[in-house]
Amino acid sequence: MPALAARGLRAGYGRGADIVRGVDLDQAPESIVTVIGPNGSGKSSFVKTLAGLLPARAGSVSVTGRDVTAEPPARRVAAGLAYVPQEANVFPSLTIGENLKLATEFLRGRAGVGAEQRTRVLELFPELGARLRTRAGDLSGGQRQMLAFASALLAAPEVLLLDEPSAGLSPKFVGETMEAIVRVRQTGVTVLLVEQNVAAALRIADEAVVLVAGQVSLRAPAKDVSPADLGDLFFAKVA
Repeated sequence: MPALAARGLRAGYGRGADIVRGVDLDQAPESIVTVIGPNGSGKSSFVKTLAGLLPARAGSVSVTGRDVTAEPPARRVAAGLAYVPQEANVFPSLTIGENLKLATEFLRGRAGVGAEQRTRVLELFPELGARLRTRAGDLSGGQRQMLAFASALLAAPEVLLLDEPSAGLSPKFVGETMEAIVRVRQTGVTVLLVEQNVAAALRIADEAVVLVAGQVSLRAPAKDVSPADLGDLFFAKVA
């Protein structure tokens, strides 16, 4: 059974045309799949549709076999689907500890949420546990991403959706962010990674999905995809 599945997924904004145009995806448990493509290809719209922030116009989304297409974002989290947006993914005026507490304030009924999961998450990100009273706004960009990951993982998700986690980060923090994603997968979490830094994403992913004009142009093992060969795909015309 796929950890995450999309069938014929279509979505868009307002009365505009579809931006996500019939995407199919089956993702194996405990894998990292990276979604790459040119600017405006629908990558972020796709992941927002999976998370429930953008309603699907057609098609379906399932998490470990459970259809969540009609569920709002909060219920998708309860079903095991966590999402870390590109921006505004922590509360800068709150401390690390307060951000972590708030992350599970409304998830007390979900299995696996609690003190044991908090301990496991802080073992993954020990730099956070050592600075629980530090304001999130005083952290570096990379440290804020670690906090965003940790907050999402406190919900004990089966699937973690990441939207451009390396955006705006220095090369050093890009590397640390990718290493953190690998650590997350090693705990048994399935990761779908939308990323503009193609080379960094391909280094850690099991598979790559190329979106062009809202449609899947290529799906292949990440090791078989060369960033140098993507130009033709990125700018190919899609019917």
